[in-house]
Amino acid sequence: MTRELTEIVVVGDDDTGLIAEITSTLFERNINIEDLDQAVREGVFRMTMRVDTSEMIVKEETLRENLHELGDELGVDVQVRFPDDRETQQIAVLVTKESHCLEAIFEAWASGNLGADVEVVIGNHSDLEPLAEKYDVPFHDIGDEKGTPDEGELLDLLDEYDTDLVVLARYMRILSPDVVFRYEDRIINVHPSLLPAFPGASAYMQAIEEGVRIAGVTAHYVTTDLDQGPIITQRAFNVPDDATEEELQQIGQPLEAEALLEAIDLHLNDEVTVHRGRTKLRDSEGTDAQLGAPKDLEQANPDRPIDGLGEYVADQDDDEENETEAEAEADD
Repeated sequence: MTRELTEIVVVGDDDTGLIAEITSTLFERNINIEDLDQAVREGVFRMTMRVDTSEMIVKEETLRENLHELGDELGVDVQVRFPDDRETQQIAVLVTKESHCLEAIFEAWASGNLGADVEVVIGNHSDLEPLAEKYDVPFHDIGDEKGTPDEGELLDLLDEYDTDLVVLARYMRILSPDVVFRYEDRIINVHPSLLPAFPGASAYMQAIEEGVRIAGVTAHYVTTDLDQGPIITQRAFNVPDDATEEELQQIGQPLEAEALLEAIDLHLNDEVTVHRGRTKLRDSEGTDAQLGAPKDLEQANPDRPIDGLGEYVADQDDDEENETEAEAEADD
């Protein structure tokens, strides 16, 4: 969501007439739709709109109430987020058992470098509850004895804590469209590979088995397609010969935390936007961010040869040019 536009998200069972009902309501209140996107996955309908409410003829709270009432009539959930809803955004962190990313988030928050408040930690296991207690943050275990999460409870918690951004800090479960659609471009995950390579489970072991020399990590927005959401930041590292999965984890986990924090920072500062499945910096010149490899790597890379710039090719081009000029003079 940009700072100027209001975001409206509609999620529910797919049915005819939903779009017309909601867009008509906006038109009647002098609200201009700047962007509209819709999708249906597994029978779940999602429509995301970014609208200009600067000249609407009702108050913000009235519009929110009107849309919630309309949603109840249509049997869908409607969320409205105005640009000035709050100065400090609220983060919900989802975890399983690995602590390194959650620890990095807490340390950044405690030092005043996060730019948002960590309101709640939600796990599908209770292993990291002591870490949340250390920072006096509520912890909710929504998993059963096998770690299967109750997504209804998850949605209730995200609503209760008025969540702006959902961060998957090595949360080892796939989110359903019912969750993803409600938080479009507001869920960030970190994956231990250079996506799109090695999606899914055991990414470090996949890298070992495929014999790659360079592996890495990726922070990305979550979509309904597993590990295929728009990439925000990446980090890379060399894979030692005969490395074990545990050794790659020791190399990769600090980079996972770093890439995730960078992605969170870019999102919270509204410095990154998504267009056609690819992220872009709103101000590439004015934003200080390491999206990929460090600049030192660029300096280490060779700058030649490049097609058409080699001496032999250049000489050939000169000869052809001279021949063309000579033929032209002969014709004259």
